[in-house]
Amino acid sequence: MGKKRQPLHPDAPLLHPDHPRPVTRRDFLRQGLISGSGILLGGGLMSLFANPREAMALSTDILTNIKPAGCRVGQALGPNLPMICFDLAGGAAMAGSNVLGGGPGGQLDLLSTAGYSLMGIPGDLLPETPTMNNISDQLGLLFHADSQFLAGMVEKAGAALPNINGVMIAARSDNDTGNNPHNPMYAIAEAFRTDYRVNPAGTDGGVVSLIGSRNSDSGGNSMAPLRFINAERRPAKVDRPSDVTGMVDIGNLTAILDKDDVVAAMESMVRLSHAKLGRNIIHPTRDMVIKDLIRCGYISAADLAERFGSVNVDPGADPEIVEQTTQPPTITPIFTAAEWNDGEFRKTASVMKMVIDGHAGAGTITMGGYDYHTGDRTTGEARDLRAGRCMGACLDYARRRGVPLLMYVFSDGSVFSNGTTDGTGKGVWTGDNSGTAGAFMLLYDPNAAGRPVVNTNQIGWYSRQGAVVTASSPAANNVNQLVNTVLLNYMSASGMLEASTAPFFNIFNQLGFNHGLGDTASIDRLTALRPIAPPPPPPGP
Repeated sequence: MGKKRQPLHPDAPLLHPDHPRPVTRRDFLRQGLISGSGILLGGGLMSLFANPREAMALSTDILTNIKPAGCRVGQALGPNLPMICFDLAGGAAMAGSNVLGGGPGGQLDLLSTAGYSLMGIPGDLLPETPTMNNISDQLGLLFHADSQFLAGMVEKAGAALPNINGVMIAARSDNDTGNNPHNPMYAIAEAFRTDYRVNPAGTDGGVVSLIGSRNSDSGGNSMAPLRFINAERRPAKVDRPSDVTGMVDIGNLTAILDKDDVVAAMESMVRLSHAKLGRNIIHPTRDMVIKDLIRCGYISAADLAERFGSVNVDPGADPEIVEQTTQPPTITPIFTAAEWNDGEFRKTASVMKMVIDGHAGAGTITMGGYDYHTGDRTTGEARDLRAGRCMGACLDYARRRGVPLLMYVFSDGSVFSNGTTDGTGKGVWTGDNSGTAGAFMLLYDPNAAGRPVVNTNQIGWYSRQGAVVTASSPAANNVNQLVNTVLLNYMSASGMLEASTAPFFNIFNQLGFNHGLGDTASIDRLTALRPIAPPPPPPGP
C-alpha cells in the first residue's frame, strides 16, 4: 500500500527530481527556497498617474526654482488608474483551473474533456453551459467555480466584487525562467511620459522611480522588455513596511515641530542655499550642474516634509489594513493580527498602500514557489489561495479608498496534469507545460454603475486539446507583444486612447521599434478594456 502524500506548507521549498539544483536567485525563488519580492513604480514620471492629491503647498518663491533646476517633486497628475502586478514565479496554473480559458468564441466556447483534463479539471468538474455549472461570474471575468485564486479574492475583496471585470490572455511563455520579458512597468511609465509630453501642465516628480527587493533591472522575477528599460528607474529595494516608511523618512523634526514649522524650516534652507549659490562660490566649470543638484536636494526635502510630515504611510499602523491593539469597532481590517505574521501579506500591504494611496503610480508584487508540479494538488491549491487573498486585499483596499485599480497577473510558463486525481478530486500537477499558460487583468472601478464594461473577456484562445493557439493573437507566442498588449489595455482603461490610438503608436515611434500588434483592426481586437468611469462631481454648495 502506497504511503499517503502529505501536502506541503505554502512556504515549503519545491524540490523536483527532474529539475537541476537551483543556482540563480530566480531558481531559488520559483522553487520557494526564498520569498518573493515587491517592487513599486513611483516617483519620477510614474507618480504622475497616481490618484490626484491636493496641490503641493510649498511657497511660491520655492516653486519658481523647481522648473529651471529640473527638480523632481511629487505633484500627482494624469490618469487616475494605479496598477499592481503579481509576478508568480515558477509557472502557476492560470488557465482552466483558475481563469476559464476557451476557444475562438471566448471563455464559454468550451474545450474538450481531454483539454480540460490537461488543465487539471477532471470530468466531474467540467465547466458546463447553459447551466453554468462549475463556472463563476463573481468577478465578471469567468473563473472555474473551484478556483483558489477566486476563493482568495472573494474572501478578501468583499464589497468590491460587483465593480470588477477583466480579461484573460492566452499566451505562452518559457517555463521556469526569469528570461521572459513579462514585466510591463517600464512600458507603463513610457506610456505616461508620452502623455506628459503633450500636456504642458504636467510636471515631473515624486519619491522614487522604481523600487524592488533584488538587484535586477525589473526588480522582480521576470525581466522587463529591454527596449523599454530606462536606467533612471532602476529599482531600489522594498519588501516590508519598514522599507515603505524609510522612503519618506524626514527625520525627527516632527517630534518637536508641527508639519508647517518643519516645511518652513526646510524652505528657509532652500532660500539660504539659493542665496549662496547665486554668488558663484562653486567652480564655474561645474557651476550649473552642482547648483541645480543642491537646490533640488533642499527642495525635495521640503516637498517630502510638506506631503508626508503628517501622513502615516506605515501599512502596519493602518487599521483598515491590519488589526490594531486598539482596533476601532467600526473598521474590519483586511488582515487579522495572525495573518500579519505572513511575510507575503506584509509585502502585499506595503505595495498596495503606496500605490493605492497615490504615493506611487504602479507596483509589482513577486511571489515565489509557483513551480508546484509536486504530483499532488494540495500544494498548488494552498499557494493559489494565498495569492488570491493577496489579490483580493489589493482590490478591497482600493474599494476602501475609493480608487480604481488595474491588476495584472502573470507567471513564467505553466503546469499540466496527466489526468490522475488525488484526494481533492482534481487532477494532480504532473510537470511543466508552457502550452497551457496565460495571464489575466482585473479592472476595479468604484465609479462605474455596476461592473466595468469590456469589449471582450478573452484575447486569443486555446485549442480543444487545451493548448494555446499561437496564431490566435500577436501576444500568444511572443512575451514582448504580450507586454505591448497589456500596455495597450492600460492606456485604453486609463482614458489615454479615448480620442485616438495615436498615443499608443507614438510610444513606439519615439522609441524606434514596432509594437508588433498589427493594423488598426488588429489593435481593436486586442483592446479589451474600456475607459474607466469619471469620478462623480463634487457636491454643490
